[in-house]
Amino acid sequence: MPGPLAALAGVAAAALALGLAELVAVATGARSAPLVAVGGVVVDTVPEPLKQFAIDVFGVHDKTALLIGTGVLLAGFAAVIGVLAARRLAVGFAGVAIFGVVGAAAALTRPGVGPAAALPAVIGASAAALLLWALLAGPLRPSAAALPVAALPADAEPVPIRPGAGTADRRRFLSSVGVSVGAALVTGAGGRWLAQRRGVATARSAVTLPAPVDAAPPLPSGVDPAAPGLSRYVTTNRDFYRIDTALVVPQVDPDEWQLRIHGRVTNPITLSYADLLGMELVERYVTLACVSNEVGGNLIGNARWLGVPVRDLLVEAGPLPGADQVVGRSVDGWTCGTPTEALLDGRDALLAVGMNGQPLPVEHGFPVRMVVPGLYGYVSACKWVTELELTSFADFDAYWVPRGWAAQGPIKTQSRIDTPRVRTELSAGTVPVAGVAWAPHRGISGVEVRVDDGPWQSAELAPAVSADTWVQWVWQWPATSGEHLLQVRATDGTGATQPELRQPVAPDGATGWHSVRVTVQ
Repeated sequence: MPGPLAALAGVAAAALALGLAELVAVATGARSAPLVAVGGVVVDTVPEPLKQFAIDVFGVHDKTALLIGTGVLLAGFAAVIGVLAARRLAVGFAGVAIFGVVGAAAALTRPGVGPAAALPAVIGASAAALLLWALLAGPLRPSAAALPVAALPADAEPVPIRPGAGTADRRRFLSSVGVSVGAALVTGAGGRWLAQRRGVATARSAVTLPAPVDAAPPLPSGVDPAAPGLSRYVTTNRDFYRIDTALVVPQVDPDEWQLRIHGRVTNPITLSYADLLGMELVERYVTLACVSNEVGGNLIGNARWLGVPVRDLLVEAGPLPGADQVVGRSVDGWTCGTPTEALLDGRDALLAVGMNGQPLPVEHGFPVRMVVPGLYGYVSACKWVTELELTSFADFDAYWVPRGWAAQGPIKTQSRIDTPRVRTELSAGTVPVAGVAWAPHRGISGVEVRVDDGPWQSAELAPAVSADTWVQWVWQWPATSGEHLLQVRATDGTGATQPELRQPVAPDGATGWHSVRVTVQ
């Protein structure tokens, strides 16, 4: 069989395997689907520079890029297997077996799964082997009349050819491939649709959040100053950044959710979602930031959170001496390590159940997540949290620490120019230069802007609810003709000004001044 036709057979078999596996994964859990499981292993094991490169290039779409890239590589592998199988079918079966073994092994490494997690890969591989046989050696294989002479064995007997037989056989083969791929797409999409139907969106929509006993203060007059392109003070749920290791969003039923507070405590606690909603809830504006946020990046957002103070729960649990770390553990096994002191020092650290007046969005941790002012998300903002374990930094390294990141991650003072944007062409005259600055839990006392290494000019700060949120700022620039470099720096509430030296995000957050080059006509 010609190479292109054999390659198509391999790709069709792989597509059928993935589509059928998605359908089976509806019963065994979305994380057991081979594409997702293998992607999860990649996320856990890929060298840190490559992972950071993906975040830098794709931002919040890094997971989509990974799944697409994995699919492309699999298609290439399948095409090669198809070509080899056309020469020797046993080689094709071996390639399909490798697919099944890798998919099953990857699924079984996912936290919280059982033996059934291997079923999607096994069943998918079996279907792929059957289709590969049917296309290359079985009833769907084109007859010799459909193949060019070069594709026939040298000792092949002459085959009587009826008019149009080769064309008809080739069309039948291509139609079979098309139907197989179509069936794979429908099956895969159907599996995803059923998985979503089994998700928790309905349960979330049925949640009625209690009113807080201590509501967030109203937004002060003067927030969101008039400056086109300036970030809003409150980030909408839809626009809030999402960076995590979950290739599929965990679906946690609030009726089955439990939180264990255990480890080095005198009084272990187990709470249900109803227990949490029945406690005294408070509401606070808090800005969260990702440690992977580059200078001038957008992996940061400010929201109004509703939840139970973590301090109250820890005091009830009674941390033992030496328990200087609280390990938050997600339903998917991800962990972060938060200093116990930061959860007891009076800051508004919350077990959050609400975001901007709504139950937490599923992708942002429904039903419950951690929110801790002043700490990067990788050491504090555990989504889909199910455990808080009291331990010590000497005894346990959370997920990111063995991968080269610092064990503790206070958010560094940063500032960003939102407008004008890079390479914008402006007209001479007064131009508003505006952006945001943040140093959560320390607050911002000042922001300065300069043009072309000239003197620093003080920007006007918009009011903020508290030191736990970012601050908007505006400076009216008397712009003159030419190309100019705008730079910004901020000073936090302790009087410390952010350093000029550019440092990468690893191991504990980027530093440096954000700059924008513009042209004034």
